[in-house]
Amino acid sequence: MKTKKLIALLMALVMALSLAACGGGDSSTASTASGGEEADLLAQIQEKGEITVAMEGTWAPWTFHDEDDNLVGYDVEVAEKVAEKLGVKVNFVEGEWDSLLAGLDSGRYDVMVNGVSVDEERKEKYDFSIPYAANRTAVIVRNETEDIQSMDDLDGKRTANTLNSTYAKIAEEHGAEVTNVDDLSQTFELLFAGRIDATLNDEVAYYDYMKNHPDAEIKIAVLSDDVVQVAIPLRKGEETRTLREAIDKALTELSEDGTLTELSEKYFGVDISQVE
Repeated sequence: MKTKKLIALLMALVMALSLAACGGGDSSTASTASGGEEADLLAQIQEKGEITVAMEGTWAPWTFHDEDDNLVGYDVEVAEKVAEKLGVKVNFVEGEWDSLLAGLDSGRYDVMVNGVSVDEERKEKYDFSIPYAANRTAVIVRNETEDIQSMDDLDGKRTANTLNSTYAKIAEEHGAEVTNVDDLSQTFELLFAGRIDATLNDEVAYYDYMKNHPDAEIKIAVLSDDVVQVAIPLRKGEETRTLREAIDKALTELSEDGTLTELSEKYFGVDISQVE
């Protein structure tokens, strides 16, 4: 009898330990699923000590390479200042516009800092930081072009932009036939060669280009009335909420202490950081 009682007691103890282990596993899973630290992108970045930032590297003065092939530009320094506020280093990854968005979608990149304009279509797909710059859209043509005086005059005209960019969408909305290109330099090559009638881009990119190419025979034919806000896109979801809040805090501090104004005047010659 004593032997049977001892066996029964041991079996009960084993079952109790098994249930405790299962219970602990359920608790851990629930913690992760409810948005615990393992699902928090900011926590992952700070633990790693590095944030991966995607940008083109070919769009002066936002992101480009200087004569020594160093990656520089307004967005480069903004990203570095934000990372400093987060207490981490920056891993810059360069690529073409569409590949950057795809990489952001898949989680290869944490954020994209590349003069990204905020529009309704993008707001449906991404969460955005607070704006850190404002810009207007310019229709750029050759000097001899006289038949483009408004956005409506783009109907039936040939333009060029990177695929799915804000400027390509605006051109298409006004009836233009848009040629896909890799970067701004290729766009201007097509314009100079007469293979396109115009290109749409931000006004500061045009001014920067003319500063470096004062003899270029191009001009702004139309300047939009609407001011476009520029912000940092992140993947939607609870995973990125704390990162977005931390970026917002960093951008607010950089605006209030004059850093964004200083960087803007350095790269654009004017202050585009004051967003109304």
